[in-house]
Amino acid sequence: MADDLLLFAGSASRRLGQAVAEYLGEPLGHSETLRFSEGNLFVRVLENVRGRDTYILQGTAFPANDNFMELLFWIDALKRASAASVTAVIPYFTYTKGDKKDEPRVSIRARVCADAIEAAGADRVVTMDLHAPQVQGFFRLPVDDLHALPVLCEAIAAKDLGDLVVVAPDSGFAKKARLWANRLGVPLAIADKRRVDHTESAEVTELIGSVEGCTALVVDDFTISGGTLIDAARVLMDRGAASVYAAVSHGLLAPPAAERLAASPIQKLFMTDTVETQPGPLPDKVEVVSVAGLFGEAIRRIARRESISVLFE
Repeated sequence: MADDLLLFAGSASRRLGQAVAEYLGEPLGHSETLRFSEGNLFVRVLENVRGRDTYILQGTAFPANDNFMELLFWIDALKRASAASVTAVIPYFTYTKGDKKDEPRVSIRARVCADAIEAAGADRVVTMDLHAPQVQGFFRLPVDDLHALPVLCEAIAAKDLGDLVVVAPDSGFAKKARLWANRLGVPLAIADKRRVDHTESAEVTELIGSVEGCTALVVDDFTISGGTLIDAARVLMDRGAASVYAAVSHGLLAPPAAERLAASPIQKLFMTDTVETQPGPLPDKVEVVSVAGLFGEAIRRIARRESISVLFE
């Protein structure tokens, strides 16, 4: 490792930060986050970072706005402490769904967040499975968008599920779902999803492809309500699937998602540990797969000026 590397973790990603530090064989940098009675946030770096390459790992979910503001404060604190560079490592980057002005008088929220991160002083961003990959272009600094697919596929392959079929929850995710199918060496089916408003729910109405007698694996980049995954699971069971599993990069199980998932036909939901500030305990059907090694290796390669893309070839 480079001698001038220092990794810190914000309050939203302490466990993942500690796991990444253990992977790197480096201690996690000392820091603290204080919350005052009126909701004001205060962050403090508790060691010398002058001339060091620093990495701040901070998720942005539950509560999204507080955690995003904390990320900005960490970047600013490190920059003002004369760090040589500040890399914002954002396991789950909220607001990337707001990547376009698709109706009148709305904000392009992802662009606002990108501008804020740059203004705070970040030199690089490392994140995972952006909902809209074009958000990388909102930044004028390097953005490394990591992929959880290899880690999740390895965990799923270890289960040795027979007659597996990968299912995209909608046509928009079909291209990414094909990567899953190719990685696992199985066929692909596509569900047809209809979304009519901003209520975080959608209806699966049709299925392209056959799943009869097979084990169906519904894949997506994230889930919040669980509605799309559960609706797809019901359609798949109606179409003769023997069983249904699901896998997502980011599991944000906002109430009552956990209860709905527990009562659904889904046998197991695989998701990463990018979101650790969950609003409640995870149901027994959830299996968390750690991506600490993936983030750790990306940080190691950045510090050594090595390629990151080789991790996904």
